[in-house]
Amino acid sequence: MKLVLFDCDGTLVDSAGVIHRCMARTFAEAGMTQIDEVHTRAIIGLSLDHAIARLLKCDVDAAVQALAQRYKDHFVLMRGEPDFAEPVFPGIPELIAELGRRDDIVIGMVTGKSRRGVRKVLELHGLSEHFIVVRTADDCPSKPHPAMVLEACAEAGFDPAEALVVGDAIYDMEMARAAGALAVGVSWGYHTSEALRATGAHHILDVPADLLALLEEGELLDA
Repeated sequence: MKLVLFDCDGTLVDSAGVIHRCMARTFAEAGMTQIDEVHTRAIIGLSLDHAIARLLKCDVDAAVQALAQRYKDHFVLMRGEPDFAEPVFPGIPELIAELGRRDDIVIGMVTGKSRRGVRKVLELHGLSEHFIVVRTADDCPSKPHPAMVLEACAEAGFDPAEALVVGDAIYDMEMARAAGALAVGVSWGYHTSEALRATGAHHILDVPADLLALLEEGELLDA
């Protein structure tokens, strides 16, 4: 049995565009200098307050927390706009469906997204039934702290050594390593394969279906 823990933004869904747009609105409202999308992409994966603090090169304080709340408010409003989109990456629905059919795999999620945001994504794409355990920014410290993985493993009844963390960010790889889980990077997200390898990725997936092949190669799971 294996526990496969997916990141959300940049791994399951392509949300960089809406995240950047929401961050830009939040900063503009506060009269702050705008940021480039390349900088926004670099912090996707962190919990929101830590992401904003990193963009501003400061500690998480009351001002950062206030900006994080305004970001959340803007994001709720953006969900009602006609051009709002958090599409799944090609091949993800098929991968999740295949994993969901297997009796030797349990699927979970570890994400810097809010619990409300995760619920919306899973409902929109018809994936809710497959995710048995979920840990979000509302539940645990920000990545790369290992708490999300450790708590998900404990709830699902797995030793972290039996878990795979699948993500697109360096924070996912660092979190997986810190928890004692297998770190599996994806090349279609927001951090480069080189950066993922440099921060501990055991394997890199080029397309979602590569995970199925990896799961069949038992010796690779002990890398």
